[in-house]
Amino acid sequence: MERKNVWKTYGEEELAELEQVNRDYREFLDKGKTERECVKGSIAIAKAAGYADLNDVIVQKKTLSAGDKVYLSYMDKSLVLFHIGTRPIEEGLNILGAHIDSPRLDIKQNPLYEDTELAYLDTHYYGGIKKYQWVTIPLAIHGVVAKTDGSLVNIVIGEDENDPVVFISDLLIHLAQTQLEKKGAKVVEGEDLNIIVGNIPLKNEEKGAVKKNILKLIKEKYDIEEEDFLSAELEVVPAGRAREAGMDKSMILAYGQDDRVCAYTSLAAMVSMEQVERTACTLLVDKEEIGSVGATGMKSKFFENTLAELLDRMGVYSELTLRRVLANSKMLSSDVSAAYDPTYSSVFEKKNAAYFSKGIVINKFTGSRGKSSSNDANAEYLGEIRRIFETHNVAYQTAELGKVDQGGGGTIAYIMALYGMNVIDSGVAVLNMHAPHEAVSKADVYEAKKAYVAFISE
Repeated sequence: MERKNVWKTYGEEELAELEQVNRDYREFLDKGKTERECVKGSIAIAKAAGYADLNDVIVQKKTLSAGDKVYLSYMDKSLVLFHIGTRPIEEGLNILGAHIDSPRLDIKQNPLYEDTELAYLDTHYYGGIKKYQWVTIPLAIHGVVAKTDGSLVNIVIGEDENDPVVFISDLLIHLAQTQLEKKGAKVVEGEDLNIIVGNIPLKNEEKGAVKKNILKLIKEKYDIEEEDFLSAELEVVPAGRAREAGMDKSMILAYGQDDRVCAYTSLAAMVSMEQVERTACTLLVDKEEIGSVGATGMKSKFFENTLAELLDRMGVYSELTLRRVLANSKMLSSDVSAAYDPTYSSVFEKKNAAYFSKGIVINKFTGSRGKSSSNDANAEYLGEIRRIFETHNVAYQTAELGKVDQGGGGTIAYIMALYGMNVIDSGVAVLNMHAPHEAVSKADVYEAKKAYVAFISE
């Protein structure tokens, strides 16, 4: 079942549309390097498309009906959007669900210290990373600091061309004999991922003069004290913009494409719909990379609670109606898949691998080894998804993450399946997954948006 390279199928009009989708996507990536930034940018896109804040609807006691479009942000880290359809909502929703958190380094609550007149920030890595990939590259700091007076200070250091960047040092090759004998997981230890932030001592100070100078600088620029780190969420991410990659500009190389490539294309599909029959929903959620836990992760009740509020404003809420809506819903868990890499072919099974530029990837199941912790979609639903994609001329392929015993991964699919709804994973193939810079095919980004439009329009 060989799949075509879809670049061969495009005419001039489609190529122009493809490039526009990818330009908008790169802009989304540049503005959204954290969950909070992704939510803020997504809300701006939704508002421009006519979406109203569900909280305002609730406060004003407005009634919602077919054609209305609303969103709700939860703790500024997760986002739910609804476009109410013409058919009874009890028949269920068409849901697109992606996550907007990505592997990174988080700055600890008591991070700042000095050692031999170098100032450092201590970090704790978030999600699955190869720690050695994060040393010596330009890094930026994004996040917020919550002060005790209730104010919130936004921080971005290292993205403007006039900004300094920060970095993690590595051992020079001349002295690295012992280091290079270690296993990859131990070449750089988690406690060694310390961010170097300064070297100039504060004048007329002896002890801790470099640290004091850093504190002076952040006080002047952000009006925050060292104690304010205790209530901060600061993320360390690769500095720089999303870039076109390849001499033919066929790819995008950027941080955070797992899973913001699916988040953006889901959002773009959602806001492009003028009307829908079945109520459409897009979920952009946090914490997937650490098990979908916490108040803003998919395992929490925020989605269920938000749906209950929507039903109430539609005048149809009951516990039974809520359960029927959830059970009758259909979902694409919009998450990425591993692209086949011929350099590391030994871990892939070629007949069941995803390839660049062959369209959106359908993963019947994820999990690891014996399908552990996976949602294994039923054959009937897979057949329905195939019909939708083929009817709408969407290029698609099917895949598994890799060879059976090599490992695996998960998505939010199994969590949503607990409601009894049909769910299947469907997303974009990614090279360098979980590395500081990941790569995707522009063609696959375009086909993903087409696929998501097709799904929510059915």
